[in-house]
Amino acid sequence: MRIDLYLSTTGLVKRRTVAREFCDAGKVKLNGKTAKPGKEVKTGDELALSLSSGRKVIEITDIPTKSIRKNEGENYYKLKEFEPKQRKQGF
Repeated sequence: MRIDLYLSTTGLVKRRTVAREFCDAGKVKLNGKTAKPGKEVKTGDELALSLSSGRKVIEITDIPTKSIRKNEGENYYKLKEFEPKQRKQGF
């Protein structure tokens, strides 16, 4: 499955176009390397995402074969690490 499709299907990113933009901007790494939107993912791969909330590292545990419900996305990956983005203090 393509990385942009995986991100949107599992709910890590809301829409496939947003997932594509993240990849094009270099905010998605697959096994330590910057990933293009069409790169294929497989079980066992590690994804690092730079999101507005922080940096998330996940391990792909399964690939969905069809559309899934919004709340089932977490069944397809394991969160390995999450670093929240530091927010500025003050006004």
